[in-house]
Amino acid sequence: MIFREAKTTDISAMQIVRHTVKENILSDPTLVTDKDCEEFITQRGKGWVCEVDGEVVGFSIVDLKEHNIWALFLRPEFEGRGIGKRLHRLMMNWYFNQTQELVWLGTAPNTRAEEFYTRQGWKKVGMVNKGEVKFEMSGADWRKHCLNIDQ
Repeated sequence: MIFREAKTTDISAMQIVRHTVKENILSDPTLVTDKDCEEFITQRGKGWVCEVDGEVVGFSIVDLKEHNIWALFLRPEFEGRGIGKRLHRLMMNWYFNQTQELVWLGTAPNTRAEEFYTRQGWKKVGMVNKGEVKFEMSGADWRKHCLNIDQ
């Protein structure tokens, strides 16, 4: 497994990953365009990918402008290998090295994603968008979570 920063040449592979997930599926692929992805990884924030045998199998993107986790997706056949945790950690460490602003995300309720974020130390703070669970994380909470998992 190779983890590295996402490049614009990864966008088509990232879009494939985004559309292979079983939960949190965007029913309309035009909702997130290649141009959107490029803006988020080159201007608004940063992204990371995980490659296995030269193929992108997961990615994450954080948005510094809106202080939001914009994406964390993994192909279903690669779940349970720690890839999501590693992508999450890379993204969160980078984010809190750039700013101490609170970061938030929204995800569908009663999903593996909701469970994942809860295990990663995120706090549920309400609802957002069209019925998604809203989570928040502070820099202090992130450092505390990292201390707990590193022991």
